[in-house]
Amino acid sequence: MKPSAVVGRDYRSISLTSPSTSDAPSLQHSFCQSIRIPTRNSSFNTISITSAVTKRGIVFCAAERDSPAKCLRLILNSPGVHPGPACFDALSAKLVERAGFNYCFTSGFSISAARLGLPDTGFISYGEMVDQGQQITQAVTIPVIGDGDNGYGNAMNVKRTVKGYIRAGFAGIILEDQVSPKACGHTRGRKVVPREEAVMRIKAAVDAREESGSDIVIVARTDSRQAVSLDESLWRSVAFADAGADVLFIDALASREEMKAFCEISPLVPKMANMLEGGGKTPILNPLELEDIGYKLVAYPISLIGVSIQAMQDALIAIKGGRVPPPGSMPSFDEMKEILGFSTYYEEEKRYATSGSQLSRERGG
Repeated sequence: MKPSAVVGRDYRSISLTSPSTSDAPSLQHSFCQSIRIPTRNSSFNTISITSAVTKRGIVFCAAERDSPAKCLRLILNSPGVHPGPACFDALSAKLVERAGFNYCFTSGFSISAARLGLPDTGFISYGEMVDQGQQITQAVTIPVIGDGDNGYGNAMNVKRTVKGYIRAGFAGIILEDQVSPKACGHTRGRKVVPREEAVMRIKAAVDAREESGSDIVIVARTDSRQAVSLDESLWRSVAFADAGADVLFIDALASREEMKAFCEISPLVPKMANMLEGGGKTPILNPLELEDIGYKLVAYPISLIGVSIQAMQDALIAIKGGRVPPPGSMPSFDEMKEILGFSTYYEEEKRYATSGSQLSRERGG
């Protein structure tokens, strides 16, 4: 593979491309690294780079130079389908990044569970979601798409929500057309607002983005497939695209045929799939199948919270039985310290060490 480096004017990104698609993996993956890039005065800066390896090459996003939204748009403009797990706190987001994903989602279901211990039935508030989101975006360098629920009110509330998510550091926001209180996707009792109000929410989100001078990615979701009909969900999706949505998402499509019908509308607007693990209404397809249908983004909303619940239950059973969790069921203490950044902290701490602090350490302080 003989890559050629091209500096993207809009995104200040670097693309390494190969003349042969066989030189790159069939599925994209991502990783983070540091490289030295010459500046205008011929000096070099070392910056953090997030890269996405796709079927056609490697796309790099300079995480410290570009906004999270620009990094996400770079992903949307790259070939292939892009899986994204959903996190629920700073630690789970760090694990997603360490695993090599080039972006992730937040899950309202998972945040409601982890933060409140309550079902995703409208209990969690805008303020709680923004606060949790800020902790998440500050913990990682990859772009994060935030679950904005139904915007927490009317069109004016939607504007406030979008501006709050921008300030919190989100790269994208998912906005849905449910009534308040909303219901979790793939559960009973979902109702949607009238067509005009649903479209106005997306227009308000676009206005909020423009007023903020931001380029946050607006993902327009409709729950009308289960609340009304497939035809209604397709109509709303087209209207959302016309209103300025960047990505379209119909939740709880019930068959592969419905998924294909969705991906055929508004062909220039990327589509998002939701692979609800463990028993949702939408068929679980692998990334290649989803790419063939026409999807660009794929969310895995409850994998991390689900396995966390199971692991904690198993550990509690062991402790209650007078045992500690068995080897292999949890990382070692050293591994946990590495994940959490103790080594990095100790190295950086040396830069600010004084003779007094060194003496305190030597004495075991």
